[in-house]
Formats: sequence, C-alpha cells, structure tokens
Amino acid sequence: MSVCLGTVFAMQQRIVAKLRERNAISKGKAVTAQEAHLDVQEQNWLNYVAGGFASVVKKTKDKRYYLMV
Repeated sequence: MSVCLGTVFAMQQRIVAKLRERNAISKGKAVTAQEAHLDVQEQNWLNYVAGGFASVVKKTKDKRYYLMV
C-alpha cells in the first residue's frame, strides 16, 4: 500500500512542479496538459490527481489545469 501511495505522491509532485513553472496558479491562468509540457504518463494520471475535493490540482470544464493556492 505504501508503495502505491508513494507513486501517487511522486506523480502529483511532478505535475504540480510543471504547473507551477507555467504559473498556472488560478482558474484564470489554467493551462492545458500540452501547455504544461506534461508527458504521456503524467497526462494519464491527471484525472486521478485532479479529481478529488482536497486535491491541489484542479480541472476546468474545458480541460485546463491549475493549482489551488
């Protein structure tokens, strides 16, 4: 179980770092996965990482992503 949680945490941190690099820190500054330069593996994790109520990564209706700060 802890290996799985470690994988999720590591992937979330990779995504957060790339969104932070693009200054996607609000809904108005949200970027697409391509604009954030997310690789295929990171894109596959987006729905999982951005899906929760308490998640730091949020998704807009038009599939853009930003950080909730």
